[in-house]
Amino acid sequence: MATAIEFNNISKIYRLGLVGTGTLAHDIKRWWTINVRGKEDPYLTIGETNDRSTKGESEYVWALRDIDFKVEQGDVVGIIGKNGAGKSTLLKILSKVTAPTTGTIRARGRIGSLLEVGTGFHPEMTGRENIYMNGAILGMTKAEITKKLDEIVDFSGCERYIDTPVKRYSSGMMVRLGFAVAAHLDPEILVVDEVLAVGDAEFQKKAIGKMQDVSKGEGRTVLFVSHNMSAVKELCTSGVLMENGRIAYRGTSHETIAKYLSGEETESFFSPKENVVTKVSVQQKNESIILQLDYNSDTPIKEPSLGFVVYDSYGTRLFGSNPIIERVKHYGEPSRRGSVTATISSPQLADGNYYFSIWFNDGLAYGKHIFERETCLCLTVNGTESNIKRDLRENLGPITPCVNYEFNHQ
Repeated sequence: MATAIEFNNISKIYRLGLVGTGTLAHDIKRWWTINVRGKEDPYLTIGETNDRSTKGESEYVWALRDIDFKVEQGDVVGIIGKNGAGKSTLLKILSKVTAPTTGTIRARGRIGSLLEVGTGFHPEMTGRENIYMNGAILGMTKAEITKKLDEIVDFSGCERYIDTPVKRYSSGMMVRLGFAVAAHLDPEILVVDEVLAVGDAEFQKKAIGKMQDVSKGEGRTVLFVSHNMSAVKELCTSGVLMENGRIAYRGTSHETIAKYLSGEETESFFSPKENVVTKVSVQQKNESIILQLDYNSDTPIKEPSLGFVVYDSYGTRLFGSNPIIERVKHYGEPSRRGSVTATISSPQLADGNYYFSIWFNDGLAYGKHIFERETCLCLTVNGTESNIKRDLRENLGPITPCVNYEFNHQ
C-alpha cells in the first residue's frame, strides 16, 4: 500500500510571550546564521520540553520534537493525548498553517483541513459564498463546487440559512457547514481536529459515518484528533499517543486508547505544587468498590473532600460522585494526616478495566483545590461476584450506584 503522509524529524519551537527574539539585532543575527551561513538555529539549543504544568527556565519550548512516522493510504489515524501534547500543532504543520522548525512532511494528494470552528470562513459572507471560497482554497473549480453544492448543503443541515452571513450562525452550524465542505470536496487527505465536539449527537454520528465512507469506501486518508475515546475507537484503525510534543506510543486504536487511559506516562503522579496526597488506591471488595485517598499536610485540612469519575476502557464516562452537588459534610476536627474512603455499592460493572479520575479539596464549593489527576487509577473487574457484573452493551439505563464516604484522622 502506498504511503500517503510521511513525517520526517518534524520539530516545532515557539517563544513564549513576544514574537521574534526580542530585538531587531537578534532577529537579523538569527536570520544571517540560518539563511546565509547555513548553520542551525542557535535558539534550538535552549528550548525546553512543553510541559505546561511547570514554569521552566527558558522562554523557548518545543511544541513538537523529533516526530517520525508514516501514514498509509486509506488509513484512519486517531491522534490522542492531553491538552498541550502537540496534536493540533502537528496538524497545522501538515495543513501548512505554520511551518516546522526542522524536518519535512511529504503528503501525496490534496489536503482538506478542518482545524477549528469556522476555519477559512469570512463572517460577512453567506454560507453559500463561503462554500465557494473554501472550495477554491482547496483547489476545486467553480463547476466542481456547483456540482456538489446541493449535497454539501443537505449534509450540513443549514439549508434555511445558506444565504445568511455566517457571522449569525451558531458554533454548531459553523462546524456543520465547515465539515460538509471539507468532506465533500474530494480531498485525498482529510484532517479533522476536535471540532465534532461542538456539534450535536446527530451530526457527530453523521460526520463519523462520512469519515468512514471516505476512508473505507473511497480509500482516502483521515487524521482525526479527539478527546472522545468512543469516537476514536469507532472510527480509527490505528492510533498515535502524544505526550509533551513527542510520540509516546503507536499501535492499534484499542491499544493506544488503553495506553492513554492507563495513565502510564512520564509525568509525576502528584501535583508539583501540592505534594499533600501520599497514596490513592482502588480495589474490588465483595459487591463494592473501595476508593481511598491518604493525605499528609503541613497545615490542618478542615473539610477533606474527594470526588471522582469512572470511565470504561474506551473513555466513556459511566458515573461519578461530586461532593459539592451531593453536599457531603465532614464533621470531624481539622487534621494534618488522615484518609477519605468512598465506598461504591453495587456498581454493576461488566468484566474489564475501568479508570478513575479524582480530585481532592479542602472544603466544598469554595474550598482550596489540592489535587487533581486524570485516569490515574485502573480497576480490573473480574466478575467473581455476580452482583457486580453488568453487560454494558445492553440498554439497561444509567449506572447510579450509592456512594458512602468515611473520614479517618491520624
